[in-house]
Amino acid sequence: MLTQLRQDHANMARLLHVLQLKQKTLAEGERPNFQLIREVVDYILDYMSGFTEPLERMCTEQLNVRAPQADALCQRLSEDYRALNERLAKLSQDLDMILMDAVVPMDRFSEDLRAYLEAHRAYLRGEREELFPLIREHFDEDDLDRLAKALPEGAEAELARLQEGYPELYAEFREAPSPLN
Repeated sequence: MLTQLRQDHANMARLLHVLQLKQKTLAEGERPNFQLIREVVDYILDYMSGFTEPLERMCTEQLNVRAPQADALCQRLSEDYRALNERLAKLSQDLDMILMDAVVPMDRFSEDLRAYLEAHRAYLRGEREELFPLIREHFDEDDLDRLAKALPEGAEAELARLQEGYPELYAEFREAPSPLN
């Protein structure tokens, strides 16, 4: 289960890298492929609602029973997650406007994208450095098995969907550096 979580983090880091490349293009005054950005944002929104939210909820419930001292951390991560989701939803709305050729200040969109990327990376770092060690410490194999069985399809199914539904994005994703290498 923890291996799966680490792999999911690596995959998300690669997606964020793809977005960062698009943000850099935009910051340099060039027009990135907004449809590709749309695909990444849609994918992350789907992934967060289908995988991250249930995982966070289950881990928090379990940790509140096993390690009540983790409540503040779980609360903070939950608040960070909600803020992250709001940022991403705002980017999604702005992308809708851009793709409909509405006037959206590109410097503001670029800054919003940069801020989102920083916030998402900080969130992943918080999970990796604070939450994962607590899971390792307080969950036994049975807990991890129950958690794994209760989750929706994992990263492999999500990556298959990515490859099938977003071939251009998948090509860039495959070229992005993996933090596990």
